[in-house]
Amino acid sequence: MDKITERALQLHKQGNNCCQSVCLAFADKLCIDEEVLFKISEGFGAGMGNLQGSCGALSAAVMIAGLYNSGGKDAAVRTKSKTYKLVSQINNEFVNLAGSMYCKEIKGLETGHVLKSCDGCIETAVYIIKNFIFKDN
Repeated sequence: MDKITERALQLHKQGNNCCQSVCLAFADKLCIDEEVLFKISEGFGAGMGNLQGSCGALSAAVMIAGLYNSGGKDAAVRTKSKTYKLVSQINNEFVNLAGSMYCKEIKGLETGHVLKSCDGCIETAVYIIKNFIFKDN
């Protein structure tokens, strides 16, 4: 297991939500203060504010895609479609590997059939970020 994945899992064990754990593990690569990432990602845990919607680990991958790929507000016209394409690829890969993009389905809350653990989702998100976003680094 690589250092970023280990860090993300350790952060989760320390009580950070899935989104925070993934975001904070990439703080150095993003050159963003951990406190800022912590605050930005806080509401995305447990499927966005415990609503069991979009997986928090996947939400982190989407946030990181925007942070890494966007040219900023002055370049949004030039980078937005590329970022949307990247997010679509990330989402498709996550669903392929986790079975769903929705926390409640992944956790098996309605069916009783767990598709992947939170740690598994964190590992999946880290894998996707490394291979789709930071593949050249």
